[in-house]
Amino acid sequence: MTRLLSRFELQLCDIQGRLFELALKHRLDSADFIEKFMNSETCRYFDLPYDRHQWHGEEYILECVMDESEIRSTGALFGTEAMYWIGYVYRYWHLLTGEGSREIYRQAGAKQMRECYPGFHTVDVVLAIEWLKEIHEQRTQAG
Repeated sequence: MTRLLSRFELQLCDIQGRLFELALKHRLDSADFIEKFMNSETCRYFDLPYDRHQWHGEEYILECVMDESEIRSTGALFGTEAMYWIGYVYRYWHLLTGEGSREIYRQAGAKQMRECYPGFHTVDVVLAIEWLKEIHEQRTQAG
């Protein structure tokens, strides 16, 4: 599962990381935001090979997500670095494997990503994705 992402693709990862940070700055419940974004129509545009929505900037993208669904403004807030990492990894995962954001979220939800952040954010993103997929596989087999 190794391939180098293009500069364009890495910029998409950065945009999504900054979007997740922006949700935190707006004090949106982190887990609720992540779930609703990863399952949103707006996020589906990010899954396309190219769409103009990908370059509107994180402020506009956040407005689109908030227009789509109501996101709680109370609840747990993840740290800034954790939010950026989670957003970045999700987008990298999609670009690396071609899996849709909804499927990725099903394998590694917000809670899982938050739990894994302390140990996984220090390793190569490809390795972190492999570990997240292994955790999902083990949980699936355990039933």
